[in-house]
Amino acid sequence: MLRVAAVVQALEAIALCAAAVAQVVETVTGRSYQASNGAALAVVEFITAALFAAIASGIARVRPWTRTPGIMTQLGCGLLAIVFLQAHRAGWGLPILVLAAIGLAGLFAPASLKALARPRTPEPAEPPKPEPRPKPGPRPKPAPRPKAANGGPARRSER
Repeated sequence: MLRVAAVVQALEAIALCAAAVAQVVETVTGRSYQASNGAALAVVEFITAALFAAIASGIARVRPWTRTPGIMTQLGCGLLAIVFLQAHRAGWGLPILVLAAIGLAGLFAPASLKALARPRTPEPAEPPKPEPRPKPGPRPKPAPRPKAANGGPARRSER
């Protein structure tokens, strides 16, 4: 099931890359609302597609760090699919929703959870006990203060 999740993630990266290419074409042909907005959106789409591809590669290589980004990606795609369905774009919404559901099923399969789990570090059997502190003995008497020539307490300048 882990391979299925990696394939779904890769398909989403390819689809996003295709959307970015379409955005570039619209920007170049002047069909974009504003050229700067279209160019910026295309750059963001290409960066996101590269991140999706990196996550797909990590899932295929069974890297533990990919579980959370993979799950978040599938949840985001599921939300996007719901937006498309509410906008009466079932041709876009249903395939995205099906891919997101398959991706989540692949990531939450017991074998996938086990494969992507981080290895646990063994805990020490018993923490070391601190050495007992020796009980303090009687306090030493303070040293006598020096006396002045007249027999009274010495001033700081006379010490």
